[in-house]
Amino acid sequence: MKFSEIPYERPLLEDYQTRFDALLKAFVEAPSGENQLAAMDEINQLRSVFSTLSTVVAIRHSLDTKDAFYSDEQDYMDQVGPQFEALQQRFYKALIEAKFKETLINERGELLFSIAEQSLSTFDESIIPLLQKENSLTTEYGKLLASAEIPFRGETYALSQMAPFMQSIDRDTRKEAAEALFGFYASEEATLDRIYDDLVKVRHEIALALGYENFTALGYARMGRLDYKEDDVKVFRDQVKTYLVPMANQLHERQAKRLDISPLKYYDASLKFLNGNATPKGDREALVSAAAQMYKEMSPETDQFFTLMQDRELMDLDARKGKQGGGYCAPLSLYKVPFIFANFNGTSHDVDVLTHEAGHAFQMYQSAHHLVPEYHMATYEASEIHSMSMEFFAWPWMSSFFKEDTEKYKFTHVAGNVAFIPYGCLVDEFQHEVYNNPNLTPKERRSLWSKLEKDYRPMLDYDGHAFLENGGYWFVQSHIFQVPFYYIDYTLAQVSAMQYWAWMQEDYASAWQSYLKLCKAGGTRTFTGLLKYAGLDSPFVEGTMKKILPTIEAYLNSVDDQAL
Repeated sequence: MKFSEIPYERPLLEDYQTRFDALLKAFVEAPSGENQLAAMDEINQLRSVFSTLSTVVAIRHSLDTKDAFYSDEQDYMDQVGPQFEALQQRFYKALIEAKFKETLINERGELLFSIAEQSLSTFDESIIPLLQKENSLTTEYGKLLASAEIPFRGETYALSQMAPFMQSIDRDTRKEAAEALFGFYASEEATLDRIYDDLVKVRHEIALALGYENFTALGYARMGRLDYKEDDVKVFRDQVKTYLVPMANQLHERQAKRLDISPLKYYDASLKFLNGNATPKGDREALVSAAAQMYKEMSPETDQFFTLMQDRELMDLDARKGKQGGGYCAPLSLYKVPFIFANFNGTSHDVDVLTHEAGHAFQMYQSAHHLVPEYHMATYEASEIHSMSMEFFAWPWMSSFFKEDTEKYKFTHVAGNVAFIPYGCLVDEFQHEVYNNPNLTPKERRSLWSKLEKDYRPMLDYDGHAFLENGGYWFVQSHIFQVPFYYIDYTLAQVSAMQYWAWMQEDYASAWQSYLKLCKAGGTRTFTGLLKYAGLDSPFVEGTMKKILPTIEAYLNSVDDQAL
């Protein structure tokens, strides 16, 4: 079945509740472990029906936010989603109290019960109105950004379509494009401040209602973090400040030298080479064709996977007005397939997002066989290992995408990852400070961002741009609004992906087998449990960062980037 052929009918709460109540009664009153297991599998099937319908709505709404039908359906899901969550929490409670718990653990694994206990701490029916408000606010943010039409040199563009202009070799074009882009955020400053202020306050209210001191601990629980806490993340951020911030500064200086510009301004950041950035050679059809050939050669598993993605039209890759920005991969659990969403714009990011989201999708496809929905995907930071590592496993085929720009792309890829990790930690520390101090004013939040920028990105020069000088850059980071505390995950995963990158230089086949094993495991282990299972070092351990630096430095120093 192609994605466009997947049927959708609004899931009515009353109907699902009746079916759920009957199945839960059968689960609780089951006369044997086998009967209880069967009832559990039926409940999980019903949960998959709703989650799939909800995902179909989210995808179709994001593909065209101007589609009135799916806009209304997204509003409906925002309201009923928390009520469906209440049903799931009842199942979790029954699971914890199950008569034949030992049988269930033996057959479906113990981690599910830890997930259930943690999830119960994040929900109570009394907070449903607050969750509905939170959903509405995040949807409002998404719609606002999708509606953006940036005027630029006589035309109008969506946010995602501005990237090529910001990478122009002509400095006036870069500056004008950056001013147009950030001009949109500045013009919506009051609205964005109001949305985020409301989000912080409603999330804090939810946390207090559930017995938390503030949203931070609740945010960690929502993210499914079972095996590390706030202090562990601080240890990681401190390693980044010690080892990667200086390296990122050095790379910034190398870029300034390549561009023959001193000092670099914020509108110069996206241009990496004076003769232009590495760009993919071909349109979307050519890139997908190259990807198909790559995955055919990479392994039998990737060949089968990508063939299915094409045959079932499970990718929408072109940027256009009315389409939400960014890229993502979403599971359609009922059909055991993923969907890839992207916004191609003619830059190297097209290849990055294709391999990145394909990494997510490949993992989802490999672990769709698990009978427990919670095991179909790992927690966020583990899931990002799949995506970021796939970017590196694709390196042997990069010449198919970039031709003469291949080495330029590879250097930018590694250097960009080094520079990204401090930024990711900046986003994370910002969120910790915001939710630990929920009464900060919008002005105080912007001041906080500016202060933290000096710790993580001291080389920035905003050239007097008032909005950015006053700490407004974080408005562009949708995760801060829509998925609180989801950003450090990228940095933790990047450290693991770089371990795979170093590994594959010594033994590609062995590294690939570890990666395949990791993808098949899905969410059957915690984050650090998955790292151990795959043979990777934990980023929380002092010294892990230092251990991978020599390989990174050796590669970066081996490249004569001035000649590219």
